[in-house]
Amino acid sequence: MKSIDRYMVRLILLPLLSTLVISAMLLVLDRMLRLFDFVATEGGPISVVWKMLANLLPEYLGLGIPIGLLLGVLLAFRKLATSSELDVMRGVGMSYWRLLRVPFMFAFVLAAANLAIVGFVQPRARYAYEGLRFELRTGALGASIKVGEFTHFGANMTIRIEQSREQGRKLSGIFVKAVTKNGASYAVTAETGKFMATDNPEEIVFQLSNGVLINDAPGLASPRVLTFSTHNLPIPLPKYGAFRQRGQRNLELTLPELAQIGRNPAATDDLRDTSRAAFHFRVVEVATMFLLPLLALALGIPPKRSTSALGVFLAIVMVVTYHKINQYAEAIGSLGRIDPLIALWTPFVLFAALVGWMFYTIAYVPDGQPIGGLERVAGKVGKWIVRRIPGRRPEAQA
Repeated sequence: MKSIDRYMVRLILLPLLSTLVISAMLLVLDRMLRLFDFVATEGGPISVVWKMLANLLPEYLGLGIPIGLLLGVLLAFRKLATSSELDVMRGVGMSYWRLLRVPFMFAFVLAAANLAIVGFVQPRARYAYEGLRFELRTGALGASIKVGEFTHFGANMTIRIEQSREQGRKLSGIFVKAVTKNGASYAVTAETGKFMATDNPEEIVFQLSNGVLINDAPGLASPRVLTFSTHNLPIPLPKYGAFRQRGQRNLELTLPELAQIGRNPAATDDLRDTSRAAFHFRVVEVATMFLLPLLALALGIPPKRSTSALGVFLAIVMVVTYHKINQYAEAIGSLGRIDPLIALWTPFVLFAALVGWMFYTIAYVPDGQPIGGLERVAGKVGKWIVRRIPGRRPEAQA
């Protein structure tokens, strides 16, 4: 690798990795707060939050990798242009295609990584995430009893605990109310208690100490009151069904599975349309990454004697808008109104044509600037705003 290529690698790598890490952290932090609230509401262990975030990370990387590639290449060319290094390279005969060699190397590597993520890793991680949500809702992860609140075990048992110490190993201020199958009921109060495992996987034992048990049954003339020093109370664990099989949602299907369903003549029209739309959406998103180096170069080079960052802002807006258009096209294709092939590849062709025109303008038109008009408008607006700032002295007249 030549020195110019190594220099381009250094210029691209730092903003690329920084963008990828920052975007992933922001998405994780946003979801982390909601997951903590969800897990606390369902009474599950806090450790499951980290498992759920780990299963969401492939989805965040699938969104962050294209943005990281775009900003990495764009900021590299912007630095070359604003420091006049780009003029020197062009002066010694380097073409823009030669300067794009390293950015396209990054594009190929990251596109392959993104294809593996969205095509194979993300569907399985999404299924694992939904499985953890299911287990939290059903109590399969060991739902906890909230202190100071009434907790229901099925429709026939209610428990309330006043205090919990040593991570739930010592409980005090206990109240239990239960109704048996034959109509008998009992209420128990105890000073302390603890849960104990049994050989029966369908129940646990609540060992109570120093309490009172009141038993009432249809055949008894009056309730019986018993005091005890130790009493073992069996508690049936809630029953839950098995989690559904993977593949009932398109997000959980890999690319080969989506392609197989889309070609299956035995599948319903709705199933084929949704599968084909999801398949083409993922492929189009990966294919778009090969256009990003051209777009980054066209928008990363500001006009001469200008340090405007309008290109950076416009690049992000264009990529995000195009992503939203693809999502809308996927939804239209899933409904069967338009063939998914046409719905998703038509915006790609139009976006590629726009990017190609912008690159041609910057590379082959003398003094060409694809967003020159926007730059001039933005400059005039900026000057107008500065003149309206209170307390600013007017510029001296020439």
